[in-house]
Amino acid sequence: MFDLSTLLEKIPDEYKPMAALGIGSLMLVGLALFHGAGLHIISIQQKRRQRQLRLGRPRLAAGALLFGWSVFLMLALHVVEIMMWAFVIIHTGFVKHAYDAIYYCANAYTTLGMGSLDIDRNWRNISPIIAISGLFTFAWTTSALVDVVASNGRLLEQLEDEREREMEMRFTLRKEEWAARKTETNLERLDREKTKAQYSGASFFQRLKIWKGERSREEDFRSAERAEVVELRRKERQDEEELGSGAAPTDPQDKGKQ
Repeated sequence: MFDLSTLLEKIPDEYKPMAALGIGSLMLVGLALFHGAGLHIISIQQKRRQRQLRLGRPRLAAGALLFGWSVFLMLALHVVEIMMWAFVIIHTGFVKHAYDAIYYCANAYTTLGMGSLDIDRNWRNISPIIAISGLFTFAWTTSALVDVVASNGRLLEQLEDEREREMEMRFTLRKEEWAARKTETNLERLDREKTKAQYSGASFFQRLKIWKGERSREEDFRSAERAEVVELRRKERQDEEELGSGAAPTDPQDKGKQ
């Protein structure tokens, strides 16, 4: 079975520092490509989700969670890259144990230093390469994070505006419902007054007929009021669902890319 650590041990000591630089450089380029692809995927997923949130009812909590999820994915990207370095360090034989390799790579990647662990002096040149990869990727992540913060700020601002319009719609709905109920109450009151005037001089059977007619009209008034309230609520829900459809996309960066 191919053993990379055994092959590297056969390299003369005077060439091992150059070999460490070569291994580190190849790893750095591969890590940069991996990091760029990861940030691109995170950015695309965030923008897709933001477009979804801009449509329909404003969900501020979902916008905040989206920002947190994007930050978490960026952190996970760095953790994976540290693990990739640790994998290389273990399989080259520079460090024997996985927990030592992870500790060593995490300290070098974050430019904190090597801690209490060191590797063979002939292979120490890989440490600054790990640190350089960390500097590259952290700077890249910072740039992407600035865009994420700005984009999320615009999203939350739009959602807040839509939330205010939603509250205005609901307030208007309550006023219209109250006006519909008040109209129905006034119609019933006027009808009762008219009925009372008809009672005077009427016989028992005539009064019974008038009373039945009054009850029938009251039921018609109430049915009409309930139907009007149902229609008002249906229209208000439809307006809420379409609240953000006329405003997307609002992100200037999205417009510039179209």
